[in-house]
Amino acid sequence: MLNLRKAIVELYRKAATSLPSDVKSALIGACKREKNNSNARTALSIVVENIRIAKETQRPICQDTGVPVFFVKIPAGLSQLNLKNEIIRATKVATKKIPLRPNAVDILTEKNSGDNTGSGFPVIYFEEIKGSNLIIDLMLKGSGCENAGRLYRLPIAELKAERDLSGVRKCVIDTVHRAQGKGCPPYIIGVGIGASDDQVTKLAKEQLLRRLEDQNRYEILSELEKRLVKDINRLGIGPLGFGGRTTALGVKIGVNHRHPASYFVDVSVSCWADRRARLIWGIQNSKLKIQN
Repeated sequence: MLNLRKAIVELYRKAATSLPSDVKSALIGACKREKNNSNARTALSIVVENIRIAKETQRPICQDTGVPVFFVKIPAGLSQLNLKNEIIRATKVATKKIPLRPNAVDILTEKNSGDNTGSGFPVIYFEEIKGSNLIIDLMLKGSGCENAGRLYRLPIAELKAERDLSGVRKCVIDTVHRAQGKGCPPYIIGVGIGASDDQVTKLAKEQLLRRLEDQNRYEILSELEKRLVKDINRLGIGPLGFGGRTTALGVKIGVNHRHPASYFVDVSVSCWADRRARLIWGIQNSKLKIQN
């Protein structure tokens, strides 16, 4: 398992220091669309330069290296406990080696563990799959944008939001309106709709793993995603809250079945640094691939 541990450390490095190509391209495009000499264009120019420097120097893109969230697809026969322990060991190494900012604080003692590990830290979700590839997706979720997310239970009278996709649209716009610039826009928004609050929270975060050009398999949701990007950008909040044409780079929606009496919607907000990376490990051929 030692080689896997080293690979997970490199997965951390990839996520922390190198922004995915689709997000980088979207930020460069957004910068060009903002008015010359505007605060929005200046802010995005600095962001783009920061991305370049981080990649070249192999230093974290942001000082808040966030909460590590792992989505692990594991072939039958591999031990989840052993893999969890390897992730924890790799987290300790990555914290010191990259370095990552120590962010794991004990609720009761207020003591920082110093190595980004602790009860439920990092966050790890397991799913057993067919095949022989181990797939590990890592998201480094900053606290500022995490705090901007919201959970809704439809219907909501104040928003005039009913239990339908129109109601979902109102929830997303309400989230971004409340967030303003506090979560470091341009945002990428993940939306989860389903039967229970814990279910939709995970589902919303999973949407942030999708590439910006990814097409929703449901046409009605694909159209809603595109409409919401336009709606959000009309709010005029702009890059880092300075005003401008770009408040969101993308909206991604995932759905599950719901209970007849419930309609839960979670809106997960990512800052411009949508830090995600994937490790694919071929169990049988020992081939390794890390990408973002």
